[in-house]
Amino acid sequence: MSLAKNIEFLRHLPRLHGLNTWDAMGLTAQRGSALMETRQFGTNPGDLRMFSYVPADLPPSSALVVVLHGCGQTAAGYDLGAGWSTLAKHYGFALLLPEQQASNNTHTCFNWFNPDDTRRGHGEASSIRQMIARMVSQHRIDKSRIFITGLSAGGAMTSVMLATYPEVFAAGAIIAGLPYGVASNVREALNGMLRSSSRSADELGDLVRKASKHRPPWPRISVWHGSADRTVNPANADEILKQWLDVHRLPPEPMSEGMVDGHPHQIWWNADGETVVESYTITDMAHGTPLGKAENDQRYGKEGPFLIEAGISSSYHIANFFGLTGTVAKIARPSPRASVESPSAKLIPLASPISTLAPDLSKLLQPLMTGPEPAAKAPEKPSVKAKRRRALDINAVITRALTAAGLLK
Repeated sequence: MSLAKNIEFLRHLPRLHGLNTWDAMGLTAQRGSALMETRQFGTNPGDLRMFSYVPADLPPSSALVVVLHGCGQTAAGYDLGAGWSTLAKHYGFALLLPEQQASNNTHTCFNWFNPDDTRRGHGEASSIRQMIARMVSQHRIDKSRIFITGLSAGGAMTSVMLATYPEVFAAGAIIAGLPYGVASNVREALNGMLRSSSRSADELGDLVRKASKHRPPWPRISVWHGSADRTVNPANADEILKQWLDVHRLPPEPMSEGMVDGHPHQIWWNADGETVVESYTITDMAHGTPLGKAENDQRYGKEGPFLIEAGISSSYHIANFFGLTGTVAKIARPSPRASVESPSAKLIPLASPISTLAPDLSKLLQPLMTGPEPAAKAPEKPSVKAKRRRALDINAVITRALTAAGLLK
């Protein structure tokens, strides 16, 4: 019997006099929430609280999503607002929700700017890492399917975790956050929130590269920000992109642009055709996590402070980016083994070959996909830059062909 079933069974037992059964297990229920608190998970140098949600009958080798709340919020409150436990129950993955304590920060913000909390093996970053280790061990989580997301200070702390423990995470999503390493005290933190960093891409990338001894591959990144945010300057989204595009050695210009649920969406992919960086700009939205109906017509989350109805479900799209929903649409890319998520894929019926939509497209793509006719001597393996140029050429051809076919405007 799973731990979740045991807890559900114990929930219906009468309380024994002088004994709290959950206390004996080191677990405490969060009143009015699906979350459970674990009090013992390591040395906890950052003095954080650990909450989690594990759906009943969670199979072995499931995914784990770490969710970090914003200032003034709690783990349970942010979970209710963003709808993560509903998604976890629907799609079958585990959740870890660390919570800040007022004794560490009077506004219950994660201390993303404090060097004692943002270095590998120290403070709050280390506490979150210990919580992840507890979840992996206790629930047999697939170590290759660990993800992290957060809002505001939680988004900035997501940047910290991705930089200091990049080998732990397959991907992360930063909502209204800041780049890693741009502040080392409160004054610098406030200045960064209001004005954003002015560092070069190399400088920002080096901050991540120097945070650990890790080498590629790096975590994939999704960046979200409201264009009318007056709490964290929207320019910080550009700085986060600049930082991680440099880490991934990708060009600053997006490889594809489109609209998703009425909001601008940009993507970048690597030489193998895998989407590794994406960004969403939520038009006219203030500081917060965007809410709305998902593609399956379900609504995940509930409006509240810094949880804003914007016509787009960020939690659903982030779960989709993490590969947890099983509904990722893909179209062909230059490498025969590669595919990439794309908003334009929704415009192409999956049952129809692309050549039937634009008869000349196959001819246009053929030399780009295969290259010139082989010479007597085999050509050298193309460089990464050459692959990127070819990918950009293919994307331009696809765009022109689809526009000519009346599928894009």
